[in-house]
Amino acid sequence: MSGAALAVLIVLGPLLLAGGFVLGRRTARPARTSDVGTPVEHATFETLHTASLAAPPLRAGLTEESARKAARRLRSLLGTDALCLTDRERVLVWDGLGEHHGKHVMDHVRAPLESGRDTAFASGCGDLDCPLRWAVAAPLTVDHRVLGTLVAYAPRESAVLARAAGEVARWVSVQLELAELDRSRTRLIEAEIKALRAQISPHFIFNSLAAIASFVRTDPERARELLLEFADFTRYSFRRHGDFTTLADELHSIDQYLALVRARFGERLSVTLQVAPEVLPVAMPFLCLQPLVENAVKHGLEGAVTRSRITISALDAGAEAEVVIEDDGVGMEPDRLRRILRGEGGASTGIGLLNVDERLRQVYGDEYGLVIETGVDAGTKITVRIPKYRAGVHGT
Repeated sequence: MSGAALAVLIVLGPLLLAGGFVLGRRTARPARTSDVGTPVEHATFETLHTASLAAPPLRAGLTEESARKAARRLRSLLGTDALCLTDRERVLVWDGLGEHHGKHVMDHVRAPLESGRDTAFASGCGDLDCPLRWAVAAPLTVDHRVLGTLVAYAPRESAVLARAAGEVARWVSVQLELAELDRSRTRLIEAEIKALRAQISPHFIFNSLAAIASFVRTDPERARELLLEFADFTRYSFRRHGDFTTLADELHSIDQYLALVRARFGERLSVTLQVAPEVLPVAMPFLCLQPLVENAVKHGLEGAVTRSRITISALDAGAEAEVVIEDDGVGMEPDRLRRILRGEGGASTGIGLLNVDERLRQVYGDEYGLVIETGVDAGTKITVRIPKYRAGVHGT
């Protein structure tokens, strides 16, 4: 069985098992004459549809708000009279009848919170009019840690409900684990951005300020313009908000960077920029292009005795924007490039290339990694493809 098929079974299996519990309740009613399909097909569809509505709130983690949004859907999945979700300290939400039971829930769920195993118990309700006489509590776990419980209430003991509640709790746990993975991915991206910021060479900063200082007496207006470029460049590079930006903002920051580089090297560096206006609003991961341009500058000027040329193009390619950064510098051996992209280039070699390649793959998939063409004394050409539209990717 393939990994993809196994993943589908892991996610959907508990729902279909729980759906079997609900099936009897839903198929006991006569089908309407307008219904199309068998009762089993309808019950399966309703189960999966309800689960699809419950999943998005849970992907935010186990909080009072996410529990409140998901509880009604989860109770519908089980077809039970009442349901509550707890964390380790308190009841997050109660949905259904008998809300007065909520004040005793935490006493009943101590066992599953400690053991990580399902527990059934009598409600112990003294209200003769209350239909809730029995309940089952199932733990919600992520990475072997019990985060809370799902508790389902019913009028009488039911082995089928006990099993169904356990399966739904395991499905909820999968959603919470995905939420944790999302948070881990966000933390990883933030750490990678910090790594890129740390890579902004102190030498570049010192050389930029030295170049600005050299114009203070001879051309004060040029010095002022460069100082503003330097301030805007550093402000953008060290901004605190958002994992994503727009291609327009990224290219603007690159233009400021190149203005500072040209102030130092003058006519030794020639830059050609070609941009299609229609791709400027495209959203992309923050600080993805600047390391590639810095790499082109470094290798373009390295060993150059006369003039180095860098070409940057951002063009419309149908459903994608295609950015190409090319230099005519020293290039490198393809084997060395492969080692860099495997993370084997050393602490100070090619970190920017590896970082950008990994971030693009994380956001868009492996097919969107960097495409790099290079050879010794043959320059370097880096191609970046960016989908124009991708869920969750929004420029700020």
